[in-house]
Amino acid sequence: MPRFRRPEPGMPELLIEAAPGETLDDLDRDAVIALYKRHGAILLRGFGADLGTFGRFARSFCRTAVVNESPNREALDPANQIYAVDAGVGAFPLHPELSREPWRPDVAFFGCLSAPGEGGETTICDGVELVRCLPEAVRDGLGGRRLVYGMGTWPELLAYWLGTAEPSDAQLAAPPPGCPYAFARLPDGRVVRHFSRPALHRPMFCDALAFGNFLLFARYNNGRTDFPLLDDLRPVPTEWVEAAKATGDSLTRAIAWEQGDVLMLDNTRFMHGRRAIPRPDARKIATFFGYLDFALPDPEEPPDAIWRREDFEPPKPPI
Repeated sequence: MPRFRRPEPGMPELLIEAAPGETLDDLDRDAVIALYKRHGAILLRGFGADLGTFGRFARSFCRTAVVNESPNREALDPANQIYAVDAGVGAFPLHPELSREPWRPDVAFFGCLSAPGEGGETTICDGVELVRCLPEAVRDGLGGRRLVYGMGTWPELLAYWLGTAEPSDAQLAAPPPGCPYAFARLPDGRVVRHFSRPALHRPMFCDALAFGNFLLFARYNNGRTDFPLLDDLRPVPTEWVEAAKATGDSLTRAIAWEQGDVLMLDNTRFMHGRRAIPRPDARKIATFFGYLDFALPDPEEPPDAIWRREDFEPPKPPI
């Protein structure tokens, strides 16, 4: 029987430690699901996970998966949508995986295939706790507001979602039901896409509001104040973003990787990041971003969204 360490202040994840000889294949799926729904973050340690068992474990909960199309991710098992993390060495701010797109995955799995020894910790933060600890003025400011994610397009993307690389104004105004974007043509002829989500949202298995969006990554990694914007198309006030970062920093937990660890995160509730990686050659973390077969899909998703019907690889932007 595995041993459990319940979440406590400063350690929001449930720790499940293997009994001698126990593997991920031995775990009771229904029990893991119940714990995942309750806690949102599970660290499985001592199960000796390798690439194969990591993939089987992740797939046992997910009907489909999505590829993060950002560059610098080594393909570890592309047939099963398993890739390494970003190959850079810098620290990353807190973010939910792919929150910059309308197909944010339900769950993020990380598996340690090679532990770095020092540095390179993955950081996690409970977005529900972040909202509870925000200054009241910031929480009230974000409450009821929406974030708008506006982006450019390219011919292949337009063809994928609209069926033509050169859509008419009528086609831009009425995208197909399965398309997750709205479109507009700018005065200079360029076509842009956008979608929006609440600034504070309700996670899939929790009634309390959570902070979980692309704001911190955009500001503190990409240096952008214009993505996402508030629903009045103004930048989110700097003092709000700084308060969210300070609160998140105070709640952040750093997971020091051990060989064979697996981290299972509710991507609708928890954010993750990482600390700088002093020994990138020693650190190999596998990822799988999936859509749960017991999901309660976001009602703002398109009906019968393609990423819930089949493994999804979005159109790649031009290099």
